[in-house]
Amino acid sequence: MTDSNNKDDELAGSEQPFVAHLVELRDRLVKATLAVAVMAIVLGIFPGPGALYDLMAAPLVAHLPKGATLIATSVVSPFMVPLKVLLMAAFMLALPVVLYQLWAFVAPGLYSHEKKLVLPLVVSSTLLFFMGVAFCYFFVFGRVFAFIQSFAPASITASPDIEAYLGFVLSMFLAFGMAFEVPVVVVVLARMGIFSVEKLKEFRGYFVVLAFIIAAIVTPPDVVSQLALAIPMCLLYEVGIWAAQIFIRHTKAPEDGVESTSSPS
Repeated sequence: MTDSNNKDDELAGSEQPFVAHLVELRDRLVKATLAVAVMAIVLGIFPGPGALYDLMAAPLVAHLPKGATLIATSVVSPFMVPLKVLLMAAFMLALPVVLYQLWAFVAPGLYSHEKKLVLPLVVSSTLLFFMGVAFCYFFVFGRVFAFIQSFAPASITASPDIEAYLGFVLSMFLAFGMAFEVPVVVVVLARMGIFSVEKLKEFRGYFVVLAFIIAAIVTPPDVVSQLALAIPMCLLYEVGIWAAQIFIRHTKAPEDGVESTSSPS
């Protein structure tokens, strides 16, 4: 009987906090979903799904032979593909709101020195991802498509499928967006003590080789796109080492017990 009472005491009061966390998580997810939905509605009204796809296809269309266009090999592709582009664009535009909801959910459970680390990483990772996507769209696509078309025989008329092109764009956006996260990964590895800054500096030569291997795997088999991915990764690795030294210096946990006054409730 005593054991049963002890078990009841241990569990007493644990249900409400857990349910409260679930309710808050639901509210955060709803707000994030609403942000994506609002952006989707706005983009659906202006400029519209078709115009968004035309914008995404512009770098390729500019390098197609005169009179050539993209084609749809599926009956539903003219409807589904622009819709997918619309949802992708809506999610990217709403990403700051989505990440803020994530931050607002986890922040109350963090110590003050952890908040100093997490919030800058959330902001910087978002900005770096957008920079990677923008670099891919405005710089890489034009040069890659020009390079590929320069090898096309005169007897071939290029008419890429719109669904295949969407898959190509998404994979390239993801590759460059993730590649631009190198500084964040370096900072996290150094801050968590997995690798010291000195070890990261010694790893420079190996990382250059690793960057070119990754670029050869995730990009099309052309020199232009591989160099366009590998070289920024190497430069961003140096940025990450520099940023890691600053983060480690400014996000150390207090050593004199001060942290206990600002610990999570």
